[in-house]
Amino acid sequence: MKNKVIWLGLSFLMAAAMLVASCATSTTTSTSINTSNTSTTSTTNTTSTITKTSTTTPTTTATTGNWWDKLGTPQYGGTVILRLNKDIARFDLVSGTGQCSITGAYMQDLFADDWTLDPSVFSYNITWRPPNYVKGLLAESWEFTDPTTWVVHLHQGIHWQNIPPVNGREFTADDVVYQYDRMLGLGDGFTTPSLSETGVPSWQSLVSITANDKYTVAFKWETSNVEFILDTMFAFDDANFMVAPEAVKEWGDLSDWHHAMGTGPFILQDFISGSSATLIKNPNYWGYDERYPQNKLPYVDSLKYLIMPDDATALSAMRAGKIDAIDGISATDAQSMKKTNPEILQISIPLPECLSLDPRYDKAPFTDIKVRQALQMSIDLKGIADNYYNGTATPYPSSLTSEYEPGWGFPYEEWPQDLKDQYAYNPTAAKKLLSDAGYSNGFKTNIVANAGGDISVLQIVQSEFAAVNVDMVITTMDNVSWQSFVRGRKFNQMAFSPSGSFLGLSYDPIRQLQQFMTTNSGDWTSVSDPVFDAFYPKALAANDVDAVKQVLIDANKYVAEQHFCLSLLQPMTYSLCQPWLKGFNGQNFSISGFMGPPLIGFYGARFWTVGH
Repeated sequence: MKNKVIWLGLSFLMAAAMLVASCATSTTTSTSINTSNTSTTSTTNTTSTITKTSTTTPTTTATTGNWWDKLGTPQYGGTVILRLNKDIARFDLVSGTGQCSITGAYMQDLFADDWTLDPSVFSYNITWRPPNYVKGLLAESWEFTDPTTWVVHLHQGIHWQNIPPVNGREFTADDVVYQYDRMLGLGDGFTTPSLSETGVPSWQSLVSITANDKYTVAFKWETSNVEFILDTMFAFDDANFMVAPEAVKEWGDLSDWHHAMGTGPFILQDFISGSSATLIKNPNYWGYDERYPQNKLPYVDSLKYLIMPDDATALSAMRAGKIDAIDGISATDAQSMKKTNPEILQISIPLPECLSLDPRYDKAPFTDIKVRQALQMSIDLKGIADNYYNGTATPYPSSLTSEYEPGWGFPYEEWPQDLKDQYAYNPTAAKKLLSDAGYSNGFKTNIVANAGGDISVLQIVQSEFAAVNVDMVITTMDNVSWQSFVRGRKFNQMAFSPSGSFLGLSYDPIRQLQQFMTTNSGDWTSVSDPVFDAFYPKALAANDVDAVKQVLIDANKYVAEQHFCLSLLQPMTYSLCQPWLKGFNGQNFSISGFMGPPLIGFYGARFWTVGH
């Protein structure tokens, strides 16, 4: 699709990524290097042409001219210090949702990002990883042996950390089977899924997982939809991070941080609730740097998290050089940092989801689409983009899929004019719609807002609602209370999440079709619409990627037409990086830790520091 807005946004991200590289030390390395050797074999099934990707450690030969040479020679030693904006609430992936976790530092996924890929090609700045940009981590290669059977071959010689009760034994296919059985209730004594309510639907099509031999695992699916299978397996999902069976059998769960262990590059040495978490180098880690295959990982001696809920405190520590990188920073704070500390690198990252006001679809007055349309038309998105975000956010509404997933969804530029008109700022038309709906004098409403969100932008909307005689009271709650109140559907009007909720999604496309499904217990808007419910099974039944894309286009159009949520904007946030930290270009591995267990261990093992 020719979408100028998308490509402008991506260009902005890519330019920021290259800024990091260009601002880094220009010292080039004379070390003999070779990139990862990837062989691709086509295997055809009924869905599409599938690739079997095999990543191996190549023989070291002298090569020059790699894009990463400008970053300088990797160095060993030192500590990377990061900031957490919430206390760590879980060390076992079966417990809790929406809670802070650092499990990705010591547990590992079967798959990871391509460390050798130039950020100008794909920067990994959003949650979704297109399948062609995913590489093996614990997995060495994968293939479809028939339309519904996906086989994964593990790297040999991977060992668990040398911690009782697993004691450094080799990682095998039986461990993979145990992990998925535990998380999905598929066997090994586990009969019910242990995932959060939002994670279960993606896995319902997985029938079984079997160890064919010591290093081979077969996943059997009900669907033959390749896009769905790969997106599910490659996602940042709790089910995909390997847990030691002996640890679970010994302690029942891993909620005590002293029981933290995995196959990863770091070992959790110390945790002080509300203060810090310290991880030290795993001396027996099996991994090597794909850019420098002779270099054993990790480079740094330790990885430390400082728990700082207050942004002002964290930014002060960043200014003083006490933190190496920080993410989720607002445009205003980033601009302020640029004035005081121009040496600190700044990378723009789109918010993972569009900010939105989420009404209870089953409660008056929001059961009337005219009311939802009227409230949308009373919001001046362009004015907010220009005056509040100072031009750093595109002034367009979102439907289901983010504009930062090119080739997917239904970007605003392609909307028909009559649909664009429903999102255009028009208080006069909004008042008429309210009158037609029986609210000629307006109405009173309320919104429950997470205190960690942007309350200022919500206050702007509050004043714009007042201009059409809608009196909205804002009630704020701390994150824990908000999660319980909103996810429990105890609110009766609207909710406001700190990082977006149901629009402008930047994760795997097919899973987006679960958002407003009647069966989705995580949809606090309580939408129940048979038209929308039909999109997900239709996508699963699609026989090629283009057919899946068309279903997503149709779903996006329908969500925009029905105004399930009131769209605000998808602003940029900023990741800040000290000039001495090498390798960071804003990759979405969640420095904050809030997203659960993504790739902090993968990237943390490959970062290094210079002169600090």
